[in-house]
Amino acid sequence: MRVSSIWILAAAGLCAFHGPALADASPGFERPDRHELPAYLQCVPYARELSGIQIYGDAHTWWNQAAGRYERGDEPRVGAVMAFVPHGGMRLGHVAMVSRVIDSRTVLLDHANWSPINGRRGQIERDVKAVDVSLANDWSQVRVWYGPIQALGTSVWPVHGFIYGEQARFPETRLAAAPPSRAAPSPPAPARLHSAAPSRTFLNAFAGLAKPAAEARGNLVARAPVRPAEKVMPQRKPAPAPRDPIAAAVARYGN
Repeated sequence: MRVSSIWILAAAGLCAFHGPALADASPGFERPDRHELPAYLQCVPYARELSGIQIYGDAHTWWNQAAGRYERGDEPRVGAVMAFVPHGGMRLGHVAMVSRVIDSRTVLLDHANWSPINGRRGQIERDVKAVDVSLANDWSQVRVWYGPIQALGTSVWPVHGFIYGEQARFPETRLAAAPPSRAAPSPPAPARLHSAAPSRTFLNAFAGLAKPAAEARGNLVARAPVRPAEKVMPQRKPAPAPRDPIAAAVARYGN
């Protein structure tokens, strides 16, 4: 049983057995038996699952393995993996994913196997604070929230930098280049149907103008020149058709 547990942990990629959970441990923290290696969640598979960065092996190898495969840098971005340098009791390093960027000195992390919780290792911590304490503000040294004391741990941990996976490439995940939030445009107000009859307010507003306008129209009608009635020309009787002179003489003298 012990052999299979060791094989599982080695295949998953280890954080330090005597890692940060012990280096920042409060005096009352009870260390597990060094001769036992119980199965618990390591930082590597958890960071790989969250970030999508497909790197395997111990946490301290991630920084070099990422060269040429993933973008690296010293700027915190949401979705990036913070790669810790082995230091003190943290012999195998540590990896944690940035869940939120607060400011140029503060981020929140999602990671596993950092703080012992209820005396148990391999616990998951979400949105815990990490603060850059480097002089140059280059995230080369950090202090990280430690569960047993409910505060930032006293140890200062060296950091290689950040490894950027697919979800950390978008500009909105970056601190400096994050675009200002834009409020969604409000939907247009529904069209109001006007009633056929004008409102009382409308009539009162134009009541003073109605009388002068009517008078003006009356003046225009009064001053308009009256056109004389057209003379009716009497209709002329059609001229009689010319009479035949022979027929007229016969009619006159023939009787």
